[in-house]
Amino acid sequence: MGLVEQNIAIIGCGPGGLASSLFLAQQGHNVTLFERFSEPKPLGSGLLIQPSGQHILQLLGLLENIKQRSRPVDQLHGVSVHKNRRALDMKYEHARHAVSALGIHRASLFTVLMDAVLAMKIPIEVDRELLGVKETETSIQPVFAGGLEGEKFDVLVDASGARSPLATGRIRKLSYGAFWATVDMPGNHKVMPNALDQRYWHASKMAGIMPVGINPTTGHQGAAIFWSEKPENTASVIDAGIEQFRDQYCRLWPEAEPFIAQIKSMDELTMAVYSHRTGRSQTSTRLYHVGDSWHCTSPQLGQGANMALIDAGALAQAVERAVSLEDVSKRYRRLRSFHIELYQLLSIMFTPLYQSNGRFLPLFRDLAIHYFARLPLVRSFITHTVSGVLGLKRPK
Repeated sequence: MGLVEQNIAIIGCGPGGLASSLFLAQQGHNVTLFERFSEPKPLGSGLLIQPSGQHILQLLGLLENIKQRSRPVDQLHGVSVHKNRRALDMKYEHARHAVSALGIHRASLFTVLMDAVLAMKIPIEVDRELLGVKETETSIQPVFAGGLEGEKFDVLVDASGARSPLATGRIRKLSYGAFWATVDMPGNHKVMPNALDQRYWHASKMAGIMPVGINPTTGHQGAAIFWSEKPENTASVIDAGIEQFRDQYCRLWPEAEPFIAQIKSMDELTMAVYSHRTGRSQTSTRLYHVGDSWHCTSPQLGQGANMALIDAGALAQAVERAVSLEDVSKRYRRLRSFHIELYQLLSIMFTPLYQSNGRFLPLFRDLAIHYFARLPLVRSFITHTVSGVLGLKRPK
């Protein structure tokens, strides 16, 4: 069972694209990666590899390498400072799998995946910005900027991200983004260890710190810091300068000062903006979407890279077990649609609790988490949701 050798184009060198190329090349297909930048590179600071994503990396034989570059994150913790109530309270030990998340820098995850791609000698073509595709009954052909047309393929996997020109579904820009930076882990600090720790002022201000294992810039143990902000305020925050940024951050969270003091310039901070969209898994039997080109959302549940990895594993499983491209489509949808739609819905529900201008929703959040989050049923639901395994059909 399984498709005979296919010529497959994969657009994008993010986690989903790199993982897809590895899975499909291991199955014996002819894979070519295309990247819009002149050199493949990661974007962003830290992320959590949830137990769901770790399962995919284990299937690829890369999990131990990832563990060497990351740091266990045993819990998610947050405090609503104006009332000193718990606003986030989750420990991974309360899930059935009892596997901690792994905090890692995006560059470290990228390096592990890219090294594996290079070891398999999967070809990569750079400076290839995708504009569209030409499709016939027998092939699909990528069309790139500059009037460049790629060769014809049997299958094209779109892993080019939320701004993919091939994505379907209505995209909605979210009201809040975040400033991110990576610093070294201080020798002495009072921030909760081995935790993604956060502080909130209602839901309009949020500061967070998360261990990321090796800081690629220094080689020391590192931490990602982030600060919630509306995208339209980006220029004014940058113009106000680093002193005001540090002062505002530390007024909300004084214990964070050893982390924030390491940031010497606003140039060290990157503003990330987020969108929400749920599209279709494929628009033909030759075109498949992986990661943000299919579904994108806020980072509140920490699922972006994990979802892309799961998509890659599920698509590979569908290809391996299918007898036709039509069968691939059915299997891929069956493996992924429910899980994705569930988490898209949960993101819509939970994001306003942590990023919004209102007062009622964060009050409801604080009371619910502070008084009910430790009840066994509620605790189990939260833990399995954050772990990424709620409603998941694991690729094998």
